[in-house]
Amino acid sequence: MANFTEKAIKETFIKLLSERPLSQITVKDIVEECGINRNSFYYHFQDIPSLIEEIVIEEADRIIAEYPSLDSLEMGFNAAIDFAEKNRHAILNIFRSVNRDIFEQYLWKVCDYVVVSYFKTVFAGQQISDEDSEILIQFYKAQCFGMVIDWLRSGMKADVHHKIHRICELQKGMLEEMVRRSIEGK
Repeated sequence: MANFTEKAIKETFIKLLSERPLSQITVKDIVEECGINRNSFYYHFQDIPSLIEEIVIEEADRIIAEYPSLDSLEMGFNAAIDFAEKNRHAILNIFRSVNRDIFEQYLWKVCDYVVVSYFKTVFAGQQISDEDSEILIQFYKAQCFGMVIDWLRSGMKADVHHKIHRICELQKGMLEEMVRRSIEGK
């Protein structure tokens, strides 16, 4: 658990990020809003990108810890989407900034966890080759990542929960069929 000052810095930064673009937030803005001095900021964080990275990693880890196993891809995707919707302006400001790569790393980590966890839960004990397993995980991870990136590019305007639900409905049985073919193809 972060100490009081570190937590205050993170909360203040997210608040500021919800109000304005990342390019318009400085360390000075954060420390003034937080009521601390610059040295306190730099004691905890090297710079604003390192602050963003820590917040993103913590959130990815929180989502992963909340869902230790998944029996539905939809459940995992929706957890990540819920966080994004609650922090809409902050997420869009990071997504539209030069630090977008940090956000994409977080999103990729969450997509990876969701797909791998689902795969391990639903297909535990099945004799799928490592190569086929890797291919299937990569395919579904890229699909998840692409859908979320597309949603962010639209300004988070579409009902992404509906789209995720619909794609899961349309693909029902597809993964099971691919796994069956993998096992039979040995």
